[in-house]
Amino acid sequence: MNKPVLLTVDDDPGVSRAVARDLRRRYGEGHRVVRASSGQEAIEALKELKLRGEQVAAMLADYRMPEMNGIEFLEQAMDLFPRARRALLTAYADTDAAIQAINLVDVDHYLLKPWDPPEEKLYPVVDALIETWRASGESAVDEIKIVGHRWSAPTFAARDFLARNAVPYRYYSIDDPEGRRLLDAAAADPAEIPVVITTDGRPLLAPSDAEIAAAVGLTVDPATDFYDLIVVGGGPAGLGSAVYGASEGLRTVLVERQAAGGQAGQSSRIENYLGFPDGVSGSQLTDRARRQAVKFGAEMLTARDVVALEVQGSARVVRFGDGSTIAAHAVILATGVSYRSLTAPGCHELTGRGVYYGSANTEAPECAGTDVYIVGGANSAGQAAVFFSRHAKSVTLVVRGESLHTSMSHYLIQQLDAIDNVHVLTGTTIGQACGDEHLESLRLDHSDGSTEFVDTGHLFIFIGAQPQTGWLDGVVLRDERGFVWTGPDLLTDGQRPPGWTLDRDPFYLESSVPGVFVAGDVRAQSVKRVASAVGEGAMAVTLVHRYLEEQ
Repeated sequence: MNKPVLLTVDDDPGVSRAVARDLRRRYGEGHRVVRASSGQEAIEALKELKLRGEQVAAMLADYRMPEMNGIEFLEQAMDLFPRARRALLTAYADTDAAIQAINLVDVDHYLLKPWDPPEEKLYPVVDALIETWRASGESAVDEIKIVGHRWSAPTFAARDFLARNAVPYRYYSIDDPEGRRLLDAAAADPAEIPVVITTDGRPLLAPSDAEIAAAVGLTVDPATDFYDLIVVGGGPAGLGSAVYGASEGLRTVLVERQAAGGQAGQSSRIENYLGFPDGVSGSQLTDRARRQAVKFGAEMLTARDVVALEVQGSARVVRFGDGSTIAAHAVILATGVSYRSLTAPGCHELTGRGVYYGSANTEAPECAGTDVYIVGGANSAGQAAVFFSRHAKSVTLVVRGESLHTSMSHYLIQQLDAIDNVHVLTGTTIGQACGDEHLESLRLDHSDGSTEFVDTGHLFIFIGAQPQTGWLDGVVLRDERGFVWTGPDLLTDGQRPPGWTLDRDPFYLESSVPGVFVAGDVRAQSVKRVASAVGEGAMAVTLVHRYLEEQ
């Protein structure tokens, strides 16, 4: 952690050097002394310190300076560091002005120049300033900082991206004084939120996920252009493939569009995964898997959007959204599925502003004491209901079907029954999401034809399973919903798929393109469970080895 700063401002170089020397002699071990030769230079230094999350314990400013005198400087400095203590350096002739400043702009002390001996005239005053500042309880912030607004969809997206990638950050609202101070220090307009401030004090205005990823140290660029194995997708299947591929000696790279974990990574609690009798959160499970893959040598690329798969001789080429490519001997498609969009009026416009897809754990503190609605009848929705019940006043599960028993695990239904503030509405759909700046109410449509409006600011959606495989159109065979056919399902009356070039049938997890394998939820006819996805990821690597032996 950086030492707290003692800032001195004086346009006289001799006085500036002298006060800095005396301060370092007494306080240099526990504090950093920063000098400025003008009020404007000092303001710029304070803005930089603010963005870096550093502390300013005390400021000593000369009363008589051109362009911006000491009082004017301290007034502006208070806007950036209101808890820093303040003192004026002044000549005897300006004593009255210094006393006025104490009364008018909350200056703590004044010091007469010269202050010899400092043990009598300087240090007792600075000691008092530092002691008063310490009592204020201010602490440095060495994390990533996000400045935004609660109902800003881009702000939510940035917070969610960092949270899902396990990057610690601190959030400041532009409605709060400290948020406004950071916004001013970054010279940013409220329209440019979110402002993401890196640990070295660099502000990013309304950045993309890729820009955030690069700034916080996530890997976005591949180390080389050719690998043994490319894994597309960082959910349980992709992570399983990366762990087994790298541990078995394949030069492996995993490419993920947003964050490792996929839908499973957003699950608040997985209680039926083998080996975790007390349950484990999706983020914990996937973070362990990510670290395990990295330990074995797998590369992990984040915030890279894959837009095409190409066959170039024996190479399988993956093309990114920016036009760049990487290639490999084999590819495993593990892109999983996404939650289906809710088409009710108002839902699209209010997404990220009260309407969320997935558990959106970053919103949990905002749900305290409120009524939360969750759409969906499968395990992911039930797990979210259990999670939010610990924060919200009430949680209502909105289910289209007439019962949970056809879609949700028995153990989870029992848990929900035992939680007093969780309610289940079966035979019900969302008819409309209402609100201007953010979600304010929902229209619920019941199967008996009745409707009702309920007040809420939080709707979490967990419906359907929709593969994002449009980028594979014309490359591999898919079913009518976009899931990728593999293995025996590719054979029609014993005939291999069109364009198949090898003198054998496709392996069990192999697509209609030799060397391109599929694992997890994106595979047609797959079992939609975390355990089966991990198993398929491991099995796919075994089949990759068999494929490579043929080459």
